[in-house]
Amino acid sequence: MASADTLRVSVAFSPRAGEVDIVDLLLPQGATVEDALRASAMQSRHPGHALEKLPVGIWGAFCDRGDALRDQDRVELYRPLRVDPKEARRLRQRSQRGAVRRAR
Repeated sequence: MASADTLRVSVAFSPRAGEVDIVDLLLPQGATVEDALRASAMQSRHPGHALEKLPVGIWGAFCDRGDALRDQDRVELYRPLRVDPKEARRLRQRSQRGAVRRAR
């Protein structure tokens, strides 16, 4: 449990679809996003990814690596999208339509 002088935060990274690596940390008050990333050792856990170049956020909102953390924050590393989300929806819809037609 976090005390008054520590923060409980987590760092999350999804190296590929369907897989999420989450590290829970206790950090001192005043810790930054960069401090959490360093303490998580995410780069050594995923050496094939250039994590230092990826955008970061807290609970889905983009932020800077120098931003201060609050207790219970979740720091997230965002990998680039391989497919535009709108295009992915269109492809799924076409695929589902084809499956319905074949089932009839």
